[in-house]
Amino acid sequence: MNSPRLVGRHPEITPDELVEAMTPPPRFDAVRFDTYLPNPEEPSQAQAVRDCSAFTERINADGGSGSWLRGVFGRKKSGDGKRGLYLDGGFGVGKTHLLASMWHATNGPKSYGTFVEVTNLVGALGFAETVQRLSEQRLLAIDEFELDDPGDTMLVTQLIAKLTDAGVHIAATSNTLPDKLGEGRFAAADFLREIHAMSARFSVVRVDGPDYRHRGLPDAPPPMADDELTRLAEATDGATLDDFDELCEFLAGLHASKYGRLVDGISAVHLSGVHAAPDQDVALRLVALADRLYDRAIPVRASGEPLAAMFTDEMLGGGYRKKYLRAISRLTALSRDLAKS
Repeated sequence: MNSPRLVGRHPEITPDELVEAMTPPPRFDAVRFDTYLPNPEEPSQAQAVRDCSAFTERINADGGSGSWLRGVFGRKKSGDGKRGLYLDGGFGVGKTHLLASMWHATNGPKSYGTFVEVTNLVGALGFAETVQRLSEQRLLAIDEFELDDPGDTMLVTQLIAKLTDAGVHIAATSNTLPDKLGEGRFAAADFLREIHAMSARFSVVRVDGPDYRHRGLPDAPPPMADDELTRLAEATDGATLDDFDELCEFLAGLHASKYGRLVDGISAVHLSGVHAAPDQDVALRLVALADRLYDRAIPVRASGEPLAAMFTDEMLGGGYRKKYLRAISRLTALSRDLAKS
């Protein structure tokens, strides 16, 4: 292979860089409430815009932006008395668009990150330091909120309690209602008290509708031959070309918080020999990579099996079904982007 490879990159990111990087990804730099186009057949979408806009207005009308003022005014609650707004809905209905719009419309200080990035911040800084730093924010926006294991559950429920008590507003997106988080993934029933206490801090806004990424658009292009894939990778400035199995092995040794840095500056990703992930650990790493590629609008070409075949029927029938379907939706959109060029 003459093209650069993702497996040849070794990204590093410091704790301070993790904090500084907590802004919406490039795909969502320019999104605003008025650029969200509600589906006229789905009234919940227009209502979600109004609810998110109102939530942002309440944040901006709330007391000061520093920790001292927050101590004086932070416990004053507005609206329905909840400092959290939780956008629930299927994939491809524009929840991340609305979350980023809230972030853009909120007067700082403010932070934005995926659920993985927030939990990794705690791992890098420690719980107390993370609470201290994030307590300075008026808004913490969390995309792709999910509870995958007991450790995450205890960590995040405590973090949200500390931050909302300090006066921080929290907006989140998820494919699962807050009181149903963790179902089918671990013994969530053992953590119902923590999950329900956290969910009580959020007002839920439902966003319904079909996946906008594929409305009226053709299917993803079929996989191409290996020689054609190689030719196109070498002809595309800034593109990478990786063997699928080698990439899967490489991702196992790289924390998911570094996946964004891994693909920064890449113009297109080419994967040879795509096939079904051998197990759920590999599949979830591929989901995280697909999310970071989508955030950065990096198109994808592949040989082997179709990109959607990365996830087996058994996986699509399990507790992580919604994550896998989101990844398929995003990878399909990214592969279609290059097919048009």
